[in-house]
Amino acid sequence: MRIFHRIPELRAHLARFDRPAFVPTMGNLHAGHLALVQQARPLGDTTVASIFVNRLQFLPHEDFDSYPRTFETDCAQLEAAGCEVLFAPSEPELYPQPQRYKVQPPAELADMLEGQFRPGFFTGVCTVVMKLFQIVFGQSKGGGHAVFGQKDYQQWLVLRQMVQQFALPVTVHGAPTERAPDGLALSSRNAYLSAAERAEAVQLNRALRSLAQALADEKWDGAGGAGDLAAQEQQAVAQLNARGWQTDYLTVRRCSDLQPPAATELAGCRTGQDSQAGQLLALGAARLGRTRLIDNWVF
Repeated sequence: MRIFHRIPELRAHLARFDRPAFVPTMGNLHAGHLALVQQARPLGDTTVASIFVNRLQFLPHEDFDSYPRTFETDCAQLEAAGCEVLFAPSEPELYPQPQRYKVQPPAELADMLEGQFRPGFFTGVCTVVMKLFQIVFGQSKGGGHAVFGQKDYQQWLVLRQMVQQFALPVTVHGAPTERAPDGLALSSRNAYLSAAERAEAVQLNRALRSLAQALADEKWDGAGGAGDLAAQEQQAVAQLNARGWQTDYLTVRRCSDLQPPAATELAGCRTGQDSQAGQLLALGAARLGRTRLIDNWVF
């Protein structure tokens, strides 16, 4: 695996390829990241990953300084997974001057859910991804492919629409959430959990699945339904908080645009598998101790 820290050297190396396949990360890799690399490998003529902890997407009180940085271990895992190129820039390399030009996603998609509780998060994400795309794909002859995990479903949707709006020659792929055997979504922030918190953490996924099942069991007559949905969501939040969580949201939205579903859409919902086949998804974000976890369940 070739490792590059400077933009010109990376561009010079990638100029020989027609369609890179790219997996952006912030490091501290786990099996979910490696699954993205495996999905990316057959899509392009070289497989590229990046490691960069992006200051722009952290709020002042969040964990930018303490975010786990495990570069040597990450490199070994990426190479074993078949990654051929790693771009690991320093902050001065990617932001040699304050990044005053930024990508502002539309409020109707980016200012709810994660955007409500982390203002400016998606502006930071879009800005760094746009910059990385320009670096990785800027010289490719046939465009390229980028793979993102759908645990961060709203992020995946925001970035997919950004690529469409700017007519970038990049195909954005979504990878299903990788889970531990007990159902916990794999996340770099799981490393913050104590042993007791790790045992409890699976309850977020169970709350989402229970919410989806409750809606599937509901008798929807196609008239109204918003009040019933809100009541089910509030009950799910109360049950999780009773276990010691601090919940930001537990809600059900349409997969296509993350807007609340109509009663007719709820009437047709089904549960039973976490897949891309569903039309609705339950999303949640909650804090367990000092660790904020997110997850979703498609149904």
